Amino acid sequence: MPDIVVELDERRRVSLGKIGRPEHRRYLAHEEPDGTIVFTPAVVISEAQYQLLANPELVAQMERTVTEPSSRVRRGRPTRKD
Repeated sequence: MPDIVVELDERRRVSLGKIGRPEHRRYLAHEEPDGTIVFTPAVVISEAQYQLLANPELVAQMERTVTEPSSRVRRGRPTRKD
């Protein structure tokens, strides 16, 4: 992609419409010592989802359940108390 000129508005905002991809809506940004601003596509997840994905045993169990339907355990509804 050829270089383009990007200008800040009076509130120091910039539109990335000419260079951002439609599938990337969020970015992490940092500034290098030489003033270069680097945008890296990012995905935001909840703390609960992060903790779930950080548990390799649970992730393996979920993947196994998806790929091997016969390993699923059917749980019935609790009996009603009248």
